Amino acid sequence: MKDTTYQAAHTDFRHALSYGDYLRLETLLAAQQPLTEAHDEVLFIVVHQVQELWMKLIIHELQSAMGLLAQGLIDPALKMLTRVCRAQEQMSASWEVLKTMTPADYLEFRSAFGRASGFQSYQYRLIEFLLGNKEPFMMKPHRHKPEQYRRLEAALRAPSLYDRALHLVAARGLEIPREVLERDYSQPYQPSEAVKEAWLQIYRQTETYWDLYYLAEKLVDLEDNFRRWRFNHLTTVERTIGHKQGTGGTAGVPYLKRALEVVLFPELWQVRTAL
Repeated sequence: MKDTTYQAAHTDFRHALSYGDYLRLETLLAAQQPLTEAHDEVLFIVVHQVQELWMKLIIHELQSAMGLLAQGLIDPALKMLTRVCRAQEQMSASWEVLKTMTPADYLEFRSAFGRASGFQSYQYRLIEFLLGNKEPFMMKPHRHKPEQYRRLEAALRAPSLYDRALHLVAARGLEIPREVLERDYSQPYQPSEAVKEAWLQIYRQTETYWDLYYLAEKLVDLEDNFRRWRFNHLTTVERTIGHKQGTGGTAGVPYLKRALEVVLFPELWQVRTAL
């Protein structure tokens, strides 16, 4: 005897939310709109859209983790930062798919999207601001989008993830200079010898400061993954366009190489030499 109840429950969605409805798949899958007939343009669009989706999750997790750290809640924040690290790994892996596109493949459609460039990614810039890479002039490409500009400006002027961590270190009685805790958050962070000494105490007394020590190592994981993503981006661009100027007007490969030199959490790297 056929199970008609099971069949009806799994085939008739006239009055129920289906998988596709819940995920808005019609909207999502309609978002790939190539401008040319080039075969690899679909690949190019999909990879970058997937990266933007991962970035959306990363922003969600980073902002939530920072909110918890502001309340002194480290353990649940660590879970969210671990999720950020796993998402970063997926983003890095996506470059491997894009690397199957040869320079000749890319040239078939590159001119079609004009000056559009990943340099203009609002979400990427927001992630950089949340992580502490604050450069006010990088907001200029987003002036034509008031809501995006507003969110970027708020992140620019607010404490970064590292600032939140340093406030926790100070709250535990370790010496963090006032000029570090009350600095102008819109400016790039400057390394501090006193901050390095505070982290050094944490790394030398892990049993006493285990939660702060674990938080520090999670931040190192996060920055390590960010560097890997940037490096994979660099090599993907170099093997595809060489040293041509980027579509958004940047210097292309030289610009990406300079980005590799950015250090988000400097004292957490310095402390390894001092131990």
